[in-house]
Amino acid sequence: MKRLCSLIAGVLFLTSALGISSVRAQAQPSESNQPAVTLAELEQMALQSNPTLAQAAANVREAEGRRLQSGLYPNPTVGYTGEEMRGGSLRGGQQGFFVRQDIVLGGKLGLNRRIFDHEKSQAETEAEEQRLRVLANVRLSYIEALAAQHTLDLRRNLARLAQEATQISYRLANVGQADAPDVLAAEVEAEQAALGITAAEQNQRRVWRQLAAAVGRPDLALARLGGDLENAAAINPDEIVEKMVSESPAVRIAELGVMRAEAALARTRREPIPDLQLRGGLQQNRELFDSTGRPVGLQGFAEIGVQIPIFNRNQGNIAAARAELERAQQDVVRVKLVLRERAADFVQSYETSRDAAARYKNQMLPRASQAYQMYLTRYQQMGAAYPQVLIAQRTLMQLQVAYIAALENLGTSALVLQSYLLTDGLELPARPGEFDHPVREINVPRFIRTNP
Repeated sequence: MKRLCSLIAGVLFLTSALGISSVRAQAQPSESNQPAVTLAELEQMALQSNPTLAQAAANVREAEGRRLQSGLYPNPTVGYTGEEMRGGSLRGGQQGFFVRQDIVLGGKLGLNRRIFDHEKSQAETEAEEQRLRVLANVRLSYIEALAAQHTLDLRRNLARLAQEATQISYRLANVGQADAPDVLAAEVEAEQAALGITAAEQNQRRVWRQLAAAVGRPDLALARLGGDLENAAAINPDEIVEKMVSESPAVRIAELGVMRAEAALARTRREPIPDLQLRGGLQQNRELFDSTGRPVGLQGFAEIGVQIPIFNRNQGNIAAARAELERAQQDVVRVKLVLRERAADFVQSYETSRDAAARYKNQMLPRASQAYQMYLTRYQQMGAAYPQVLIAQRTLMQLQVAYIAALENLGTSALVLQSYLLTDGLELPARPGEFDHPVREINVPRFIRTNP
């Protein structure tokens, strides 16, 4: 009997490994030969394989092409001309060629290039924003996958100990030292632990698929992740929000939209300045001089003209350009307010998770571990029933799972704030000229759990 009590005491003592150190649980035997995948490796995969980065780069090249095209001079027109063509004895007719060229005045081509300079800057900022999206998406999925991995480790350790405790309960029952309720309680605990493993494995596969998609490698095999959830750096949420509304790519894109609208207004105001229309050429005049009876021969001609802006002075387009400028100016204000509005939820999530993680680590987990050790000691001394040990063990495990969830929420909330709320790495980058689409520059970040 003493040997059995010592055995079960030794087994249950292993549950102390389910303490705070479980957040750094070691790899399972099946994974021990696989090198741990680091966050840096995942980020490098994403920068090489995520298709949205190639799309954003193509958008920059498209914007450069549009800029080049906007400043090109009009092509000349070359053609044939003929007048008074007739036969007969007069051998009349004038036939030749002409060249026509429009000379753009008022600096309109330079203003065109200025408009598309800002559009190219928007495309480049959009490309940088997309890079931030991809990296933030990978980091967010990495945190979730790391939390799922730690939770699965915890569940596996608990299931192993619960199974060993069930076997010991059978042995105690065989020698009359355990009642049927004790055996049933141990069996239920083992089944619940096995069910917890199934749920944890399914959750790990789900977040791994999301991570694989984020890095652009859907065939990426499930592997062990290296890292520690407890190493998240502390941030000042208020400072992060202020930095966000001043340095976010979304704000920069909106500000470039104002500059583009200003350039478009300046270009629209120059439109009434007429372009110079030149036309000239050579023709062979076959009409005969009365005095000599010989053909007139080769002769030249030239024309020059301008369009007089009397009725159409581009008044309507100028008014529309002014309205567009005002809309762009207000969009800067709107984007900043949207950032503050959407950041509020993540500031709250960060602060709540920070306080919860501190309480779990410094207060609840040490006390739950101490309570469990006390029940274990009393059980070893035959002063407490086995179900009391199971209850203490279950409470400790639940707190550990909640602690992991709090660390996950803490890390993801901080990451979302530090990433300017840009978290969807598979969102299609906007094409040049489409930057004013509603709420394109700021996506709705992935939902973050607030309840473990």
